[in-house]
Amino acid sequence: MTLSFHSLGLSELRSRYLEEIGFTTPTPIQAQAIPHLLSGRDVVGQAQTGTGKTAAFSLPIMERIDVKSPAVQALILTPTRELALQVGQAIRGFNDDRRLRVLTIYGGQAIDPQISRLQRGAQIVVGTPGRVLDLLNRGDLKLNQVNWLVLDEADEMLNMGFIQDVEKILNQAPTERQTAFFSATMDPSIRKLVTKFLRSPVTITIEQPKAAPTRINQVAYLVPRGWTKARALLPILELEDPDSAIIFVRTRKSAAELTSQLQAAGHSVDEYHGDLSQTQRERLLLRFRQRQVRWVVATDIAARGIHVDDLTHVINYDLPDSVENYVHRIGRTGRAGKEGTAISLIHSLDRRKLKDIENHIRQRLEIASIPTRAEIEARQIEKLQASLREALAGERMASFLPIVAQLSEEYEPHAIAAAALQMAYDQTRPAWMRTAQEAGDQWDDPAPQTHSARGGHSGPKPKPVKRGVNSGQ
Repeated sequence: MTLSFHSLGLSELRSRYLEEIGFTTPTPIQAQAIPHLLSGRDVVGQAQTGTGKTAAFSLPIMERIDVKSPAVQALILTPTRELALQVGQAIRGFNDDRRLRVLTIYGGQAIDPQISRLQRGAQIVVGTPGRVLDLLNRGDLKLNQVNWLVLDEADEMLNMGFIQDVEKILNQAPTERQTAFFSATMDPSIRKLVTKFLRSPVTITIEQPKAAPTRINQVAYLVPRGWTKARALLPILELEDPDSAIIFVRTRKSAAELTSQLQAAGHSVDEYHGDLSQTQRERLLLRFRQRQVRWVVATDIAARGIHVDDLTHVINYDLPDSVENYVHRIGRTGRAGKEGTAISLIHSLDRRKLKDIENHIRQRLEIASIPTRAEIEARQIEKLQASLREALAGERMASFLPIVAQLSEEYEPHAIAAAALQMAYDQTRPAWMRTAQEAGDQWDDPAPQTHSARGGHSGPKPKPVKRGVNSGQ
């Protein structure tokens, strides 16, 4: 028998609506959590982002909400504004009852509109601890009728220093309530919270597969000795030419510096980190989703709010601190059956981290050398040829034929075509390449590139990374 949402205990009406919007088969976390939450049990769920936990806790809540009452009946706490917006949007997507209202509250925006919305009524509130506590202290948010309280991504709450705020909020909520904690890891501080605030909870653990997604082509580029990562990244980006990419860095300062360098090189890129205001973040996300910005340089915590369909590349400018984060990062590409590319920049000192990653994902990464000038120029000529074929198939070409006819009296047609291509090629060459050539900078000469990160000879120079190649699993 195929598992369905109706078989988990959700009403036939809600199950039918979920089917209409494309939710037919529950994920493991949903299959395990929904029946317990519907039966009134407290739940502790250990599951990674992307396992479907938002539906796991929100669907049972929506099933039990009294839509006739405008009072806040469910409070969902999230560590970041981006996640609050994401969770709120997901819940609205599951809802087909206009009487059920979901309100998202967070800092970085004016508080008065949020107070006004609360006064008009909202049964489900999704918010960040700081803004929730602020509204509680003002008396504008009342928890006296809260029956459900969810702590989402509890480990991130801890990492970001919100645990004390969370405790204050939990202490203000009614003791007779149902509580659920979801976290990717179970730190001792979180276990302490569970013991203090949950009543005989059911623990659900969803094992995260160690292997990386199979439709992601993974490659590591070795940064030559004496080079900066920024210098190494430019030719890689030129060869790869990502349609859309997230470039992960460790710090906000690195994000700002790398973004400036890439913009100076003529690339469509912007930075995304915790120093941006909420309005700036939302504006950038909209531009990224609409492809007005091709690449985003982001820190790990900020990037939790970035969800873009058809992301072609993930670039680890800085390797993450944990192997789990590596899998989480690269899993943003290669989704929904599509192929993706994950690129990591590594120094010789990153050998241990690279080995840990390979052990975790159960495969060895291809070690590639920085693309040479010849490889990049061959790629540019390839693109130029494709553009030329498009122009030949178009109608605008006709307006230039008189010029060709006039020049044909003095020059061979082949020479005219070659000269036009040379002009087009020179204009499309990136400024940093022209500057490097004029300065005599032969970036593809240094010998260190001939050795892999493992200390052995890397063999013949690898071909450029091809999109859409499975990772070998």
